[in-house]
Amino acid sequence: MAKKTAPAAPTAAPVIPAAPVRTMIVCVGPELARMLDSTRQLERHLGVSGTSCPRYWASPALYPWQRRSLIDLRKTKTGPRYCAGGPIRLLDLSGMRHGAYVGASVRHAQWAHVVAGTRPATPWPSFLQQHLSDPSAYPMHTATAEFNRQPRVQAMRMYNAATHGPGHLDPGDLEMFQAGASAYASYHALWAVCTDAFCTEAGDRLQPASAFFADRITYLERAVRYLDSLDSNQRLFAVTLPHV
Repeated sequence: MAKKTAPAAPTAAPVIPAAPVRTMIVCVGPELARMLDSTRQLERHLGVSGTSCPRYWASPALYPWQRRSLIDLRKTKTGPRYCAGGPIRLLDLSGMRHGAYVGASVRHAQWAHVVAGTRPATPWPSFLQQHLSDPSAYPMHTATAEFNRQPRVQAMRMYNAATHGPGHLDPGDLEMFQAGASAYASYHALWAVCTDAFCTEAGDRLQPASAFFADRITYLERAVRYLDSLDSNQRLFAVTLPHV
């Protein structure tokens, strides 16, 4: 009589690593915009724990009397004036996108020079997913060590160690860097105006389904399409969320 084989234990579904959400854009009404500019009580008015984030460029054609329509407008010695938000018509979104695209293009060229001769590397979310799926068998320190051990990541980290001030190459952007110069620059151009998450007029929250680049692209496609559909008088407000 043939010996029966015990059924294989079911394999647990892999845990999908969440995309970090550090900055969020919120659609607000005119009355709420005035309250946010004077009180900063984001938890009370938006149900969000965070702080005002002056990241938007004010329109270079701004008239003096329009300044009070912007939230947290900052003075600068040179370059664009920053604010945390305001009516879309008073924000220089096209300038932000262009500036981010150019800056990212320069950064990708530097990255390509730094990693020349190294093989493509496995991005961090893949290691994080393996850890989250079985933390005891694959602890965080092992995931971190194996990610950092890759020659391409080592080249980036060595460049950062030898570089002072701005211009560091974020190893967390590895998957985006490897997608090519155009994809990397376009991603940062769209991220400049949509950031990590977007809260719509109806209170719906758009954000990437995971930390993988494919899901970040899907989010930006939706967020930019929604942003482009808004009336020019719609007020936007940028919020920096606490790290958890």
